[in-house]
Amino acid sequence: MDNNPSQPSKKRPKIGIVYLLFYHNESYVDNVVSALKKLTYPRESVEFIIVANPHPEDGSFVHYIEDTVMPLSGTLIPRTTLLPQKENTGFATGNNIGAQKAIELGCDYIFYHNNDGFFASDALEPLIGALEADEKIGMAQSLMLLHPDSEYVNSAGNVFQYLGFGYCDEYRTKAEDLTLPPIKEIAYASGAALMVRAELVEKYGGWDDDFFLYHEDLEWGFRLRTLGYKVVLVRDSIFYHQYQFSRSISKFFFMERNRHAIMLMFFRWPTLLLLLPIAVVLELGLWFFSIRNGYADKRLAVYNYWLQPKHLKLWYKKRKRVQTSRVISDRELLTYARPGIHFQEKEMHNPLLTYIGNPVMKLYYNIVVRGLIWW
Repeated sequence: MDNNPSQPSKKRPKIGIVYLLFYHNESYVDNVVSALKKLTYPRESVEFIIVANPHPEDGSFVHYIEDTVMPLSGTLIPRTTLLPQKENTGFATGNNIGAQKAIELGCDYIFYHNNDGFFASDALEPLIGALEADEKIGMAQSLMLLHPDSEYVNSAGNVFQYLGFGYCDEYRTKAEDLTLPPIKEIAYASGAALMVRAELVEKYGGWDDDFFLYHEDLEWGFRLRTLGYKVVLVRDSIFYHQYQFSRSISKFFFMERNRHAIMLMFFRWPTLLLLLPIAVVLELGLWFFSIRNGYADKRLAVYNYWLQPKHLKLWYKKRKRVQTSRVISDRELLTYARPGIHFQEKEMHNPLLTYIGNPVMKLYYNIVVRGLIWW
């Protein structure tokens, strides 16, 4: 398709690309701009929306955007809107701010674009094709490849482990060895590169602000699934992710708190009761790792959070909303669940998890999760 703005293009659904800026890396921005210049999707049908969160160490990065990106708006790249934030709004709220602007600009679809990635020139057409062909698809993820090691997969959809953990599927699998259908239903879509219908954002809301960061994509995918929508991977939409593993203790609180929140919100009480024994065993194992690695205080902080009535009230209210509106069973929700926890990086591998934890959780999954949960 000719992307020359002087040539008339067939009107296509309008896409709002929400680019949440947090890591202040000039090369990240330059790669995104280069990708936007090469888009094969009609430029007049794309809005590029930058939400600029200030970094606690680097401050604002708005000046670089104003100097290098905004002068290209509407000419070499799609029309660009810059939304500078006075404080770090987090992943969820920052993306919601961008989505609201996309809706105001009349976008039919919203593509959430990670800070440290960029898409192939023809990445948008397959996503639009999938969503336009099946109205029950609510959310679609691009096939994410690592960059610069683009022969390897970053995420072919994300995986849900039945005790609330989420991780990338097919991580570091060679792309040439991966056999995928054009459209594949997945447990949930990675928040790094996904497209959703704008009408669903208006009707059911976007990212849950209370998650702040981590597992917010899992929550949103589950929310749409419980409402009867499909979440899929679109094979021919390629997104390159400059992923760098970061083993930060500061992330532990949100990862654990949000994992518990997912289970509380989406599983029925009988399911939670059946999962309680294995959850307790897992908790003991996590305490062992916390003490051994020096972040027991973070685990205590998670407990302290859940012991406060105001927090329980907040999440119970969310649970009530989910349970009232859901149209599928727990068994259906667990269809794409995995029995084990398989972390992405070698640094996170542990013999205790590999040879004891995962076999025990798999046995429990086969007997209890798949054998007893029929509601």
